[in-house]
Amino acid sequence: MGNGFVLMLSLVVLTGCTLSSVAPDRPLSQSDIAALVEKQAPAPAGMPYAAINRNQPFFTKEEISYARNHIFERYSRLDHLGRCGIASARIGQEVMPAGRRGAIGMVRPSGWQVARYDHVEGRYLYNRCHLIGYQLAGENANPLNLITCTRYMNTKGMLPFENRWRNMSGKPATMSCTG
Repeated sequence: MGNGFVLMLSLVVLTGCTLSSVAPDRPLSQSDIAALVEKQAPAPAGMPYAAINRNQPFFTKEEISYARNHIFERYSRLDHLGRCGIASARIGQEVMPAGRRGAIGMVRPSGWQVARYDHVEGRYLYNRCHLIGYQLAGENANPLNLITCTRYMNTKGMLPFENRWRNMSGKPATMSCTG
């Protein structure tokens, strides 16, 4: 499944990153999410992402209750293959950085490779992508928050959502993403 699978797991979950009164009885595992993605994928033609679960988030009642009163970030440990797991956060103005992002080139996420092409905007096919965007939480070179993705996924799939959340006029938002 390669990069398409990463795209679906990362962005599909991002599309429903709001609080909801609908909550499962237990946290969804990565395999639960993967099964939903497989069932509801692919993305509509021309779209870099697809909504799953009718664009409703999968937060448990406990997660919703906690998020109402806390600003937080949580990052799973890397698995035995060095892959990111679930990253979740309640983002708000309190954690958004004031400055520009620093260098992240020293982090080599799982699957990382350099591929340059003249016909690719920016020349590099692959990017290091933040599961929870730097502009939202200020996590720069955190290996628990960086995955390998295509430039298209990073700039056309993830960035528009990050920009939208950043400009939500200071309203906190809860999000959960998986690599």
